Amino acid sequence: MKLFGVPHKTVFVVDHCPYMAESSRQQVECDVLTKSRAQGVIPLAPVSKSLWTCAVECSMEYCRILYDIYPKDKVVNYIVSDSEFHILNSWKQEDQSTHELMSALAAVGPPNPREDPECCSILHGLVAAVESLCKITELQHERRTAMMDTAERVANRGRIICLTNAKSDTHVRMLEDCIQETILDQNKLAAGSDRLMAIQQCDLVLVHIYPQGEDTLVSDRLKKEISPLLTSEVHSVRAGRHLATKLNILVQQHFDLASTTITNIPMKEEQHANTSANYDVELLHHRDAHLEFFKSGDLHMAGTSTRENGLKETVTLKWCTPRTNSVELHYCTGAYRISPTDVNSRPSSCLTNFLLNGRSVLLEQPRKSGSKVISHMLSSHGGEIFLHVLNSNRSTLEDPPSISEGCGGRVTDYRITDFGEFMRENRLTPVSESSHDPSGKLPAERAKAQLERHTRYWPMIISQTTIFNMQAVVPLANLIVKETLTEEDLLTCQKTVYNLVDMERKNDPLPISTVGSRGKGPKRDEQYRIMWNELETLVKTHAGATDRHQRVLDCIIACRSKPPEEEERKKRGRKREEKEDRTEKNGSKDTDEKSWQDSERLKGLLDKEDQESEVIKDSPDSPEPLNKKPRLSTEEIQPPERAKGPVSLLTMWSNRITTANSRKHQEFVGRVSSVNNKFELYQHLKDENGCVI
Repeated sequence: MKLFGVPHKTVFVVDHCPYMAESSRQQVECDVLTKSRAQGVIPLAPVSKSLWTCAVECSMEYCRILYDIYPKDKVVNYIVSDSEFHILNSWKQEDQSTHELMSALAAVGPPNPREDPECCSILHGLVAAVESLCKITELQHERRTAMMDTAERVANRGRIICLTNAKSDTHVRMLEDCIQETILDQNKLAAGSDRLMAIQQCDLVLVHIYPQGEDTLVSDRLKKEISPLLTSEVHSVRAGRHLATKLNILVQQHFDLASTTITNIPMKEEQHANTSANYDVELLHHRDAHLEFFKSGDLHMAGTSTRENGLKETVTLKWCTPRTNSVELHYCTGAYRISPTDVNSRPSSCLTNFLLNGRSVLLEQPRKSGSKVISHMLSSHGGEIFLHVLNSNRSTLEDPPSISEGCGGRVTDYRITDFGEFMRENRLTPVSESSHDPSGKLPAERAKAQLERHTRYWPMIISQTTIFNMQAVVPLANLIVKETLTEEDLLTCQKTVYNLVDMERKNDPLPISTVGSRGKGPKRDEQYRIMWNELETLVKTHAGATDRHQRVLDCIIACRSKPPEEEERKKRGRKREEKEDRTEKNGSKDTDEKSWQDSERLKGLLDKEDQESEVIKDSPDSPEPLNKKPRLSTEEIQPPERAKGPVSLLTMWSNRITTANSRKHQEFVGRVSSVNNKFELYQHLKDENGCVI
């Protein structure tokens, strides 16, 4: 393994020729912040940046992100090319900062549009870039010194990013040929020098910049190998925001970075101090911060979104309210430096200042349902902000989960007993050298082959299998995994299949798992269809071993294809089951309807008695009736305990009212002294006169 890959060295070559002073034609409004304008004041005219300004801004943004995330082990060399090359910094660590580069660029100044274009060329800078790649960096020198015996393990590879305005595809090929020749020449010089290193790999990234509204003269091209030492790729990009987006994507590709967008960040509004709004901030960091998402397959669940026409992806994480206890420790599995994508925006500035003041922010995965999962944390250490990866699964510091608990506590119905039997059947034992197998295979090879046969189809969970939960299938399941079958084994397998057919004919129940399903589960026909499909899957994995294995599969297929009369019987059985289900449903409906009819009948009797009492009361010839409520006969009201079927709410309420009213008055004497519900009237007249009137 060789040290120092291509990302260790990056050389920027920016074209400073007169045509780079041309306008990019992307207008920038300067009068946006003016809220009210007095009359007679002419608004500010929009301006547009030059191609040189766009190239410098985007390249400096590339370097800023690189320095934020890799402050020490990645270095940049910046070269400007016009009539000659200008090297703005060196590989030394003290020159690796955006401040040094901006100061040097300010000294260079913008391109001179009146300069002779024939004297200017990007080739001067490209040749200087190859020469710079041959120079040794401080890290390379330290490793070579520390590894004197194996100094050849220290590799010299790098990347050249050229920002220019090419003439055509032919011009691009000419630049590639020039770089290839220069690499060969410099490698010859480096072979005889101790201060230089031969280039083992160089990646050329040529970015053709052209103004807005014009057609490009250079075609895009994916990475192509020009020679064993040189690869090249071409990007044709419009100046302005398109160039900024392209450089942002390239820095992620070159240094294995990923994007995370922090959403729902509460911030107070400048205009209204008492109100707050939610903002989003995009951060760049090393791709390993999303490694847990890739492992668990939860990347989509974590909110992956695509931006800029599908070229850029970001993972969305929600802001959690910071905890007041900053001393609290979290189980962290990784920490990675971050860099805001839009460093000058107000949300990014507020977030970085908030974190640099010693606060920490927990980030959760956005979920539609269930409890929230806190997966990351933002915190600063020594003036640098890090994205911490929190372990959302079981900690490796805890005791391992017991097999009865299941993986993470989610699955508990493992086939533990079957797995113990499986281990017993595949136990390894020492073998003597004198033992010889007729097939010529070594014992280890035979053991691997047996283990492979036994695991071709072996469900781990009880709810995922039917045949392995049936005692009737055990003989076939034990024999089908054998390397060869005898005639007796074949007859046993066929007999097992016929027994299953007999079970289906008798409509015997099967051990189908109903975990996660509502109701009674699948119908009997569906249960047997699942069983036959699984049995066929098991036998198919071994059908190619021998002819007898294939005959077992043929027997299963033949038994599954039922004759027409069998299908008709199955249809009648299904209709009978559906009819029984409908009868059960209709029976409950009929009972409810009967209870409702009884309640209506009781209500009608109560209304009838009320009407009779009103007629008697309103008649002038009738005496004033007693203040008591009417009572129904015992035959008309059925006690609740004698009622058949469910009792309606009205019946229960009427029975309760009737019982309560019966306790409020003295019972009628005639009803108490009645014989067979009959009482003789005017008995006192009969007693006095001795005759019946």
